[in-house]
Amino acid sequence: MNATDSVSPKDARTPADTGTLGKAMAILDLVAQTSEPMRFSDILAAAGEPRGTLHRRLKHMLDEGLLEMGADGRYRLGLRLLHFASETWARHDMRMTVRPHLERLRETVGETVHFGVLTGFEIAYLDKVEATQNVRMHSRVGAVSPVYCTGIGKAALARLDDEALKALLPNISFRQYTPTTVKNSSELLAVVMNVRQDGVAYDLEEHEPGICCIAVGIMAGDKACGVSITAPAYRVDRKRLDSWRDHLVETANRIEFELLARMGPAGRSFS
Repeated sequence: MNATDSVSPKDARTPADTGTLGKAMAILDLVAQTSEPMRFSDILAAAGEPRGTLHRRLKHMLDEGLLEMGADGRYRLGLRLLHFASETWARHDMRMTVRPHLERLRETVGETVHFGVLTGFEIAYLDKVEATQNVRMHSRVGAVSPVYCTGIGKAALARLDDEALKALLPNISFRQYTPTTVKNSSELLAVVMNVRQDGVAYDLEEHEPGICCIAVGIMAGDKACGVSITAPAYRVDRKRLDSWRDHLVETANRIEFELLARMGPAGRSFS
């Protein structure tokens, strides 16, 4: 999984008609999704705001620590966001529920375990337990990856109902990361249908060369999520991935049961 994927036109938020806070959030979203720090001209072209208005907004965000400006004049996310993220996730109900299950699964298989949630056209990684092996994954909590070429992404899509899936697929922008990356919505739909039937999804070097995983989808209320086991391709093959299937499915079932139990009969959201 790659944390430096570029923003496609279909994926970027549009700041129009969202108010001052919404426009600031759209800028943060834009900067967060680009692979490199952004120039003012790049933000101006994408934000759709007058130059003077955008300049003032960026200055306020710099003053508040939401953005930082490098010596090259480019904008990147500010450290204040890291504090917000750390405090939020440390107290998050979902993390407190999921984490013990991920740790037990990692102890069983010895490889990196991820938990992620579907957000738009991407999977956001909400937690990760590192492998006990010497070689570890470069993925990180808070990063996002495309839904169509990651194990968790395809597993989460398989848990959507037909209406939600039909609405989502035509709007995905596909990028060929590796020779095995899914190329279009028709191919992805066939993959998702197979995941529904088989119960597990795979990423066989589809997003990053040399990285493979097996994943299972989870529903937490209206949130489509997933849990995966990830390892370097030189260390695992399809047979090895499949040997972890029962452990992974059992873990996913336990997580889903506990998440739904904690949500209660009203199906409240986690906070």
